[in-house]
Amino acid sequence: MPAADSVLVERARALLPAIRARAREAESLRRVPDETIRDLAEAGLFRMFVPKRWGGHEAGFETMREVVQLISTACVSTGWITAFYIGHNIYVTRFSEQAQEELFSPRGYVLMPAASAPNLEARQVESGWEVSGRAVWGSGVMHADWVQISGRVGDTARSFLVPISEVEVIDTWHFAGAAGTGSNDYAVDKVFVPDHRSLDLADFNKGHTEGSALHNNPLYQAPFLLLAYCTIVPVVTGGLIGAMAEFDAMISRRVRNFSGVVVKDLQHAHITLGEMEIATRVADDLAAGFYAHAQQVIAAGQFPLDVRVAMKGRASFIANHCRRTVHEMMSNAGASSYHYDQPLQRFWRDLNTICSHAFWDWDISRELAGRHRLGLPVQHPLL
Repeated sequence: MPAADSVLVERARALLPAIRARAREAESLRRVPDETIRDLAEAGLFRMFVPKRWGGHEAGFETMREVVQLISTACVSTGWITAFYIGHNIYVTRFSEQAQEELFSPRGYVLMPAASAPNLEARQVESGWEVSGRAVWGSGVMHADWVQISGRVGDTARSFLVPISEVEVIDTWHFAGAAGTGSNDYAVDKVFVPDHRSLDLADFNKGHTEGSALHNNPLYQAPFLLLAYCTIVPVVTGGLIGAMAEFDAMISRRVRNFSGVVVKDLQHAHITLGEMEIATRVADDLAAGFYAHAQQVIAAGQFPLDVRVAMKGRASFIANHCRRTVHEMMSNAGASSYHYDQPLQRFWRDLNTICSHAFWDWDISRELAGRHRLGLPVQHPLL
């Protein structure tokens, strides 16, 4: 890892005590605390994938995994938002040079939710587009300076960049898990978007655009779905690592009510703790392997059906593995672990929520893998 990338990782590590201490506050606020966003920005983490052309770090892809995984060990919600804010700067590079300059110039990065589902309506007007509608699952909207939205234009779809000043944030994020992400809906009403901040959605998803061609780094031509999978993987594995630390601490201190038995002296506890440690290490190894393979795919510049099915399946497997493992931890943690003061229950709720995301739905992913294995037609909008 280059020295500059190592600095980013160490800066992230230095923030962990503060992020961990604010994890419950994030959940209560239903968004990442302002202090945490400031700390992450001052550490330079949001500029990680901004092209050097615009003053960014243009860090190695593996650096994102290490940084996001570290932060997620302290707070899954903060890890989720950090991953989005880092990765979504790549999306800006798909748009025109003028749009890139407009978004990157003020401070060298953007904080931007990205709605890829074309749920809005758009119509072409002079020199641009008029867009109306509502986007859902707006992770990152609570501290955003820009938003990305997508809408239908007849039989096609386009994506648009809109300043947050022209957006209404709708208070919808009342969730049992990942509460601290503040992933509220957001809406626009007859907002004008100039042509230079608009892009065909199919081109955006593929990654090869006039805007991305401005940069030699193949990362900026990476397919949208592959980047989305790489966004989630270190969040769930980091969350599991954080949960493992809490489960370990619980085993060490727990004494059973009535019997007074010290849990750490029980053979069953040794077996369970060992199984959870192995499962957590496997998750970490799977994430590292997933990123290594993703880098190969990005370098090759091709994303054929075989690779799409395989990468979707691997991301979904990792998410499902982490969800099942943290559930097993909670099943063996005792009733007191469900208290809001106990971080393990928050990791459990957070991982169950984010692992339910449509992009890495386990049932759909394994069905697609099975059909492809049998040589049957494979079609899905998220493939």
